[in-house]
Amino acid sequence: MALIKSISGIRGTVGGNAGEGLTPLDIVKFTSAYAALIRRISFVKSNRIIVGRDARVSGEMVRRLVCGTLMGMGFDVVDIGLASTPTTELAVTMAGACGGIILTASHNPKQWNALKLLNGQGEFLNAEEGQEVLRMAEAEAFEYAGIDRLGSYTEDLSYNEKHIERVLALDLVDVEAIRKAGFRVAIDCVNSVGGIILPQLLERLGVKHVRKLYCEPTGDFQHNPEPLEKNLGDIMNLMKEGGNDVAFVVDPDVDRLAMICEDGTMFGEEYTLVSVADYVLKHTPGNTVSNLSSTRALRDVTNNYGMQYYASAVGEVNVVAKMKEVNAVIGGEGNGGVIYPEAHYGRDALVGIALFLSHLAHEGKKASELRAAYPKYCMAKKRIDLTPDTDVDAILKKVKETYRKEEVNDIDGVKIDFADGWVHLRKSNTEPIIRVYSEAGSMEDANRLADEVSACI
Repeated sequence: MALIKSISGIRGTVGGNAGEGLTPLDIVKFTSAYAALIRRISFVKSNRIIVGRDARVSGEMVRRLVCGTLMGMGFDVVDIGLASTPTTELAVTMAGACGGIILTASHNPKQWNALKLLNGQGEFLNAEEGQEVLRMAEAEAFEYAGIDRLGSYTEDLSYNEKHIERVLALDLVDVEAIRKAGFRVAIDCVNSVGGIILPQLLERLGVKHVRKLYCEPTGDFQHNPEPLEKNLGDIMNLMKEGGNDVAFVVDPDVDRLAMICEDGTMFGEEYTLVSVADYVLKHTPGNTVSNLSSTRALRDVTNNYGMQYYASAVGEVNVVAKMKEVNAVIGGEGNGGVIYPEAHYGRDALVGIALFLSHLAHEGKKASELRAAYPKYCMAKKRIDLTPDTDVDAILKKVKETYRKEEVNDIDGVKIDFADGWVHLRKSNTEPIIRVYSEAGSMEDANRLADEVSACI
């Protein structure tokens, strides 16, 4: 069993002993601490908190505990049911709520679940706030409401439609061009909430031919839910059969978007953001942001438009903070996360799909042709599994010292920039591992760089 308590929320495998897995006691304690913090810090004059969840098998159990706990803390719960992470984020501001909790372990396997914690802007808590939730949970620094101050419970299942309407209203989403293009689209929604909302979105975008794979929201994921090439053999084989223009793949909570070309090859999750940014920059020039572990291609495309690229620490909250700081028109993460401020400050696969299809329709190219137009980089993503006694700080310090003559960035782990590529090592916020990402002009060189750096550990 595993329980990871971090500033980005609480995540764990369901069951086991309290404090060692994601048990009912842990769920109640962290929900209580979050509610107490929101009561103290929220600038939104509201007593409502939004709760949405992905389709995980454990979701119903977790939902009941979270909603009951929030009511016990004196908050009025608005339960939006099976909903994506970006839908829940939008619901917070649309409902005028003071916060929100998303019940999802994102790309983790089905035995995992998590509480993702939102502020009154529908954005993730910052590091200081997240740390305070951990402190308050540890100290049990919260007080439940008396009988006359108990919160209420309301179910409102309208937010999927409201989310779609928000996407369709974006100036750069060209529904007419998409409709005229007559795209044939395949989707893989890994048996979660994408299977509910993506078909609705595509229908509203005028896509008449949609081939669905794993769209039943059972929570029984038919493959590893992380949208990486090694997990997507079924949808890639479907595309190789021909007859479809592009395939979209999402993770269980629909904040990451991977795409597959008409010939069954991966568009590349790193290039989801690159392609959407190309389209946005063509119409609204401005700055861009991605994290330190994302491809250099975004920098290259941004520079081609005479604009400025900025890098942030890994983590959506860090990307968003940097985007606000530099007034970026588009940003995100290389894991397929597109953040478009005109919609909201959160990774949103629906926004990514709508903008990409608009781009594809305007360019009049095949998906593979569009992909070939971008700078060619190859990225290797490896990991170092940790044991409880692993000294991560010592590992990173050794790497930094070994490569002190190179360009080194240590705002988030250690990133070493070489002339022909880069390697970034950092401790994961969601798993007990060190992530080792590397990029170069070929996969061989990317793997070589990663192996060379890892060898010094």
